[in-house]
Amino acid sequence: MLTAKSIFLLLFIAVTLLVAPTGCKTLSETETVTPVRTLVNSSLIGEYSASQLKARYAGSYSFLQIFIRNGIKVYRLDYTTTDAAGKSIKASGAILVPDGTAPMSMISTQHGTIVSENDAPSNYKSGSEAYLFGSVFASQGYIIVAPDYIGYGASKDVPHTYINRNGLATASLDMLRAARNFLTDSNVNWNNRLYITGYSEGGYATMALQKKIEEETGNEFNLVASSCGAGPYDMPAFMRQILNETTGYYNNQLYLWVLLTYNRMYGLNRPMTYYFKEPYASQVASQGKDARINVSLNTTFTDTFKQAINQGTDKEFLAAVQDNDIHDWKPRTRTQLYHGDDDDIVSYLNSKNTYDAMQKRGATNVELKTMPGANHGSGLLEYVTGTYAFFGSIQ
Repeated sequence: MLTAKSIFLLLFIAVTLLVAPTGCKTLSETETVTPVRTLVNSSLIGEYSASQLKARYAGSYSFLQIFIRNGIKVYRLDYTTTDAAGKSIKASGAILVPDGTAPMSMISTQHGTIVSENDAPSNYKSGSEAYLFGSVFASQGYIIVAPDYIGYGASKDVPHTYINRNGLATASLDMLRAARNFLTDSNVNWNNRLYITGYSEGGYATMALQKKIEEETGNEFNLVASSCGAGPYDMPAFMRQILNETTGYYNNQLYLWVLLTYNRMYGLNRPMTYYFKEPYASQVASQGKDARINVSLNTTFTDTFKQAINQGTDKEFLAAVQDNDIHDWKPRTRTQLYHGDDDDIVSYLNSKNTYDAMQKRGATNVELKTMPGANHGSGLLEYVTGTYAFFGSIQ
């Protein structure tokens, strides 16, 4: 929902100050799962010395030079994952590996909304967050894993699985497996400690990934901690809010993207005239998620659609939304939920409802970190610094 560059500027600066925890997480007794090999191939994007990295940063980014410690190698990983139909598909991501032989922790960063293929991590283009800030992060001694998701990189010709639980979690999990394959093949000294984090779409993807790791992978990964920021975890409640309440028109493209994704992925394939009044139906039909609708989206929906959702009679659409609900479960991993209570893009109710549901299920290791007065953008700094303190405190 928020673009990745603005999210990770602060994230990579703050987390570079982390001191890697040295202790070991105690795993719950879970079924042993045979690790899956997903890596297809790897290719070196570039090898950069500390001096070369420092030379990148000039002008407004010159303050980052003091954080550069080590050289890094950046690789693109191509790997196999599965699409919504369960068919094998090639996906990609980036892995940034610091120089050195000491044991290193891994942080998987699930990116927020991106609208340009150039910003996909595996492209490592100048100006992207992976190029500018991931490099700083890795130079501090952390293995950085960054999935593209389906819809970017190797799978750029396939529509992105926007705010789709299974699509985001599966691509991210299989990227972690590919990263593990690569590190083993390359004799990189990973200490098996895994942290995961993301904000906005990345927060949703992180929560979906965490749930999948905990519920489906046994003791395959030593997941130490998860920090989820401002994600739309409670999709049924959030969808009803968008349907019935006034929202900022600058959010409309994001909400449209979700609706169009579900309409396609769940085989609904309904005409836009079912969802929208004219002239908006024709506009969305011709322009898709790029349609510019400059009024609150709740005023554009047809009475038929709104009534069917509010009365619960549109079973197919409601089932699609419910399939992407990830708020009501009991995590084992230490988890923090960051959200501004004045969020203007992803409503605060998502994190509040998630925390309440997890508490009712007996979760004692989940914290709700409410950021008073913060909106989607202004809450970033507290999320970043809080994640920094959270990860650094776990020994």
